[in-house]
Amino acid sequence: MDIRGQYREDSRVPERYTVHFSMFRLSLQRLLSLSHGGGGSYIMQSVRGIQTPRKLEGKVALVTASSEGIGLAIARRLAQDGARVHISSRNQQNVDKALQELKKEGLDVEGTVCHVGKKEDRVKLVDHVMQKFGGVDILVSNAAVNPFFGNILDATEEVWDKVFDINLKATFLLVKLVAPKIQERGGGSIVIVSSIAAFTAFPALGPYNVSKTALLGLTKVLSADLTTQNIRVNCLAPGFIRTRFSSILWKNETLYNEIKLKLGISRMGEPEECAGIVSFLCSADASYITGETMMVAGGGYPRL
Repeated sequence: MDIRGQYREDSRVPERYTVHFSMFRLSLQRLLSLSHGGGGSYIMQSVRGIQTPRKLEGKVALVTASSEGIGLAIARRLAQDGARVHISSRNQQNVDKALQELKKEGLDVEGTVCHVGKKEDRVKLVDHVMQKFGGVDILVSNAAVNPFFGNILDATEEVWDKVFDINLKATFLLVKLVAPKIQERGGGSIVIVSSIAAFTAFPALGPYNVSKTALLGLTKVLSADLTTQNIRVNCLAPGFIRTRFSSILWKNETLYNEIKLKLGISRMGEPEECAGIVSFLCSADASYITGETMMVAGGGYPRL
């Protein structure tokens, strides 16, 4: 049988299997003839010569802290999978650089400056997305800070306030702004980016570790309260990933080796290795998944 489901003249199919082979052939032909339109069909894209569906076609995604690192990798993957993506960063130059890079790849992206810790910036960000794309289906909350490195007892009140204002409170307040917009579109998906530090503390990052643990709880509560709005809320917990944000951990060879040993991993991960799971969580393939935390950690701190 060739790929189009046509049987060769010399094929000898036992009579008792004829019905099953006919059903398989019809199913295969339907799959190969899919095109964009109603009734749940898909636009097809080519991956290494094989036609596969663009699972986020027609969706609009907002990704915070997405001008580099994990955020940029997520924004790129969502756009590659068919979504129209809005990126943001605290720095205009970083936004412009990321937009130029993504648009050169033919991706449908827009962007603006946003400091998620500032109310006026969060409001402007959501307004900008609505103006550019007319709605939003997906929110990926990726913004985080870590202004402290040392013994947790040396962390000042100002450090705790800054970490929790950005990493936790701003995440919730952005969800509060975006969730009604997602509901207007009939529902969608929210992904909160936490960290493996929520499960096993990275050395000298005490307040950061605690804030990332709190995001797991926020995910659980939001998923329960937003389910009636047809909004799924899940969490990504990246492991030891090579980014500028984590450079304080991997540029020091001694600390780098210590973390690998503690986590039981052979190498660091790359930002792109976090992006596919987010696209999955935002797609119809994950329609029955909410309130979960997905760890992408190379086997570090495996759990049931």
